[in-house]
Amino acid sequence: MKKSFLAVPLSVSLLLPTAAYAADMNHSGNHQQMTTKENTKMMKPTVSSPAADLRATLDELLSEHSYLAVVAMQKGIDGAPDFEQAAGALNENTNSLSKAIASVYGEAAGNQFKEIWGSHIGYFVDYVKATGAKDEAAKQMAIKNLDQYRVKQADFLDKATEGRLKAAELREGLNMHVHELLSAFDNYVKGDYTTTYKSVRESINHMYGVGKSFSWAITDQFPQKFNNTKVDTAAVDLRENLNSLLSEHAALAVLAMQKGIDGAKDFEAAAGALNQNTDDLSKAIASVYGQAAGDQFKTIWSSHIGYFVDYVKATGTKDEAAKQMAMKQLDQYRVEQAKFLDDATGGRLKAADLESGLKVHVDELLKAFNTYTEKDYATTYPTIHEAYEHMFMVGEGLSGAIVDQFPQKFQSQMPTQMPKTGMGGTAESGMSNSMIAWGAVAFVLAGAFATIIVRRNRQQG
Repeated sequence: MKKSFLAVPLSVSLLLPTAAYAADMNHSGNHQQMTTKENTKMMKPTVSSPAADLRATLDELLSEHSYLAVVAMQKGIDGAPDFEQAAGALNENTNSLSKAIASVYGEAAGNQFKEIWGSHIGYFVDYVKATGAKDEAAKQMAIKNLDQYRVKQADFLDKATEGRLKAAELREGLNMHVHELLSAFDNYVKGDYTTTYKSVRESINHMYGVGKSFSWAITDQFPQKFNNTKVDTAAVDLRENLNSLLSEHAALAVLAMQKGIDGAKDFEAAAGALNQNTDDLSKAIASVYGQAAGDQFKTIWSSHIGYFVDYVKATGTKDEAAKQMAMKQLDQYRVEQAKFLDDATGGRLKAADLESGLKVHVDELLKAFNTYTEKDYATTYPTIHEAYEHMFMVGEGLSGAIVDQFPQKFQSQMPTQMPKTGMGGTAESGMSNSMIAWGAVAFVLAGAFATIIVRRNRQQG
């Protein structure tokens, strides 16, 4: 079902020369024909490659780490009954990340990474405990230990990548990671929930910069293992921008639903962060397909969030009829959202497959919520992981359709230096902002054309 959602057939337009290439050939007077292999390689920008898949894997694990760390710290200070399961999910994430490191650098390196990485999770736990006990000395000790961790982790990655990632810059990037998580936690404890969720979003977003830099270093170090493919093409950037927004949606939706049923004081702020994510995702769609399409997407996408809220409310009041109505509306949403994306991508994403993929998304979020209310936390957290992971499949499918639809917009020169992505504290102000800025330049004409298509399809539908 998940694989069928991602089916993206190649367009015959990929066989045609780009206008830039044709103009260059005419201007230079050099009519020497490129070989079929060279022409095909140039003409087919792709979101899927060994390097792109590595970047996506690291982005998924690193961003999920930040999300789960936030959740575990909140559960810990609240004395929540699902703290152990939340902490267990965070530890499982560490295991997966360590296995990824081992797959590149060997088992010994994977174990060394696990020991170092796991230590900083322990120091965060110490900080939470000290906060609960109002032990200022213990808090300062935890912070000191986190500083020492940064040095060890930076040295490990510097040596592993043979200097491609510099220890000094790594320490700075790791300081950003630690600061963002502590800010999210401290403001949660103080009751400043607006700042809390701002920091939550920043901490998740920052890890995509880390993933990009780390995957660049690995593929530069072992190019043949990744078929000499690149992690930092325009097409791969699009995939990861969408991965970021879509997975964050799932993460924030789960959190907001839990806060809603618990009657938590930070529910409004959590829901507000989810709405901000919707705004950013809609702007990303608008940057590709035009403002009218972006507005239409926002209306449809927002509706399913509202139906989830209805489901939470109905669960709280034990109104079975209202729960069934919310589920019925979610089914209707799937049809509407699938038609929009089918129309927008010119049929590259099929409505029937999209409906199936959206059902996976809806079912996973409902299962995560239902098992949470039933206190079956051992099922809740693996389901949250599945929901988070699934959105990376969606991001790959949607970005693949867009690149196939507008291939000429992704024929960028391959960068030759390490991307400035935040590993050393130089992250952009926001993933969605970079997406919008890039889209404003790249898709002016394409957006106008696609908007006409969407409007025409709406009129015919």
